[in-house]
Amino acid sequence: MNIDWNAFTPWASLGGGALIGVAASMFVLLNGRIAGVSGVLGSLLKPVKGDIAWRVAFVAGLALAPLPYLLLAEWPATQTDASFGALVLAGLLVGVGTRYGAGCTSGHGVCGLSRLSPRSLVATLVFMAAGFATVYAVRHLLGL
Repeated sequence: MNIDWNAFTPWASLGGGALIGVAASMFVLLNGRIAGVSGVLGSLLKPVKGDIAWRVAFVAGLALAPLPYLLLAEWPATQTDASFGALVLAGLLVGVGTRYGAGCTSGHGVCGLSRLSPRSLVATLVFMAAGFATVYAVRHLLGL
């Protein structure tokens, strides 16, 4: 295994993780709600009166949050090695998985584990194992 030292950013990663933890903690403490993105977004598909505004603000904040970064730095270069169809299929599979798993990585991995939820521990272990298996299969078995 080789580490790309130019892309190795432990301090930025630690800072980002801390910000996610603080935001999730503030969200549950101030609103009494779990900051699971799939649940917030999924509930907009079947809206309940009086429960829409904060969900729209939450999703808009996720979409617009990177824009202030552009004021301080240039947009980082990105490279996607997958086709558009593969990305669409992956997105659909993630969406289906979040419905079957009763939550996504942010809901289970960040919020659920911090609440010591056994269900979230199992879900997070399954997410991670599936990710490891997928990377292994794609890189070592399929050679892509």
